[in-house]
Amino acid sequence: MVILATNGRFYTVGGDRLPGGRGHGEPLRLMVDLPEGHDVADMFVHRPGARRLVASDAGRGFQVDEADVIAQTRGGRQVLNLGSGEEAVAAAMVEEGADTVAAIGQNGRLLLFPLAEVPVMARGRGVILQRHAKGGLADIKTFVAADGLTWRTGRGVTTFTDLADWQGRRAQAGRKAPRGFPRNNRFG
Repeated sequence: MVILATNGRFYTVGGDRLPGGRGHGEPLRLMVDLPEGHDVADMFVHRPGARRLVASDAGRGFQVDEADVIAQTRGGRQVLNLGSGEEAVAAAMVEEGADTVAAIGQNGRLLLFPLAEVPVMARGRGVILQRHAKGGLADIKTFVAADGLTWRTGRGVTTFTDLADWQGRRAQAGRKAPRGFPRNNRFG
């Protein structure tokens, strides 16, 4: 299991170290050296050969191969360099065949832009994915534009195919999300 913390570090926990199905569990902070004041931003099961899109709340990010985020120590591996006051928010899976990135801000503005505009890096601060006048980046997702953008709601999965109004170039602000998009500004 790979964990992205809000400090931009990735931590690796082997499946054999996870507590069994009985008992009261064990705090994650006992398995990795997660500093006080930082929380888990995202977690996923490692898939060899896969790629992730990592981003900070300042709207900066890049693509990284999952092999480059595996940490060998409890202290983790610094991958996403953050500026003062920034936090990591997401490590979205780059879906097979994906050609578009969807970025939604805390202000509810959605921007769709080509995945080719986001560089592949092993470590760094990244490029500006979406600009924000107020707030920051809330969530990111990659998808195949021909299939449409999907998100989860309390009623199930919604697919939106009329994407033209939200398409743009990387580092733009975007437009208000379509009607029916979750109020928490997350793709689910």
